[in-house]
Parts: sequence; C-alpha cells; structure tokens
Amino acid sequence: MNILQYEHAQLFNNTCPHPTMTSNTYRVIRAKQTQSTITVYQAYSPEIAEPALKAQTFVPPFSRERMTWIKPSFLWMAYRSGWATKSRQERVLAIEITREGFEWALQHCCLSHYMPGKETSQGEWQKKLRASPVRVQWDPERDLSLRPLDYRSIQIGLSGEAVRRYVDEWIISVTDVTDTMRQIDGYLKSGDVDSAMSCLPEETSCILPQDLQEHLSMK
Repeated sequence: MNILQYEHAQLFNNTCPHPTMTSNTYRVIRAKQTQSTITVYQAYSPEIAEPALKAQTFVPPFSRERMTWIKPSFLWMAYRSGWATKSRQERVLAIEITREGFEWALQHCCLSHYMPGKETSQGEWQKKLRASPVRVQWDPERDLSLRPLDYRSIQIGLSGEAVRRYVDEWIISVTDVTDTMRQIDGYLKSGDVDSAMSCLPEETSCILPQDLQEHLSMK
C-alpha cells in the first residue's frame, strides 16, 4: 500500500458513520480509549516533560496559571509538533485521563469562536468565553502526510479549575511517545508506509450524550 492508498482508506474509515453514532461526522472526537479512560497528547520541552514522567502528572516548571491544550488526535499532535522536532515541543507525551474528567471538561467548555445562531449575540458568547474554564476549537484533522482533511479534530484548552482537576484528579498515567513519533517520521521519509501505519495508535469515535454533542456543535 502506498501513502495515497493509505490516505484514501483512512479518510473512508474515519468518515463512514458508526452504526451508533450521529450521521454527522464533520466533527467527531476520535481517540485511543478504554471504557473508563481517554488518551490525549501534549508536547513540551524536556524541562517540563521529564518531571511529568517521573511524577506521573504535571509538576513545576509546568505552570497551572497558563492555559494548557490537550489533543486526542495523535496525527494532529504530530502536525503540531512536527513529529516532535519543533522547539520546546521535542517531547510528546500521551496522557491517559479518566473519561469522567474528559466529559467534565466538555460539559464546562465554551467554543473558542462565535457561531451565529448558537448564542443569542456575540456579546453573550464573549461573556461565556471569559467565564469558562475550558475552551474548545475544531481544527482540520491531519492525514499521514500531515495535510488537512475535510473533517475536524477537537482541541481542548484547560485553564483555572480545569487545569487543577486535570493535574490533580484526572491523570491516570503519563507516557513518552516521542520515539514513536520520530520512528513514524523516519518510516515515512524512507517510503515505508506500512511500517509507519503499524505504529499508529488505534483511535475510535467517542460516543457522547446527545446534549453534549449539541453543546460542542457536533450536530
């Protein structure tokens, strides 16, 4: 299978409706998951990553005062970090968190951009955005070549109470996946697409309650 054949198959597999999902697959949360956990990704410098790996949560110099963005999509994290090569993103961490915590974040989020019709006015949206501890934005998902696809991947920004809950309550484990990122990049550069594919985590669609789908503009 060459890279174009793979990307066609990937696009088909990720956009075909699951029998228990809503038929709208433009915005669907895809993640590595178990019945009780969701895996998200973050990229940091070694100065932050090493203490986090040792403590199995985030500790100084990680700052709880700044917004921190978590991403369920491995390929979006690869795009954002340049396969773990960009400055201060040299270490990519897979953070397994509780599903309960993940859904709390989604329930308490505000979309990072104004959507006419969802809020009564732009002023109301701005007020909610300032008050919300969580921001959500939907960005184009990426293929194996890190090119944008025609459906969206969720990015979740945590601040204030959400950061505290994330660090102190939600995190189950922190794993370094930097070597996997770089190994995939190496396979792709050598044209070995099958080996690159074999390293990707299995990401499946998260089934959310109808009211939460509406809150996230998934419907």
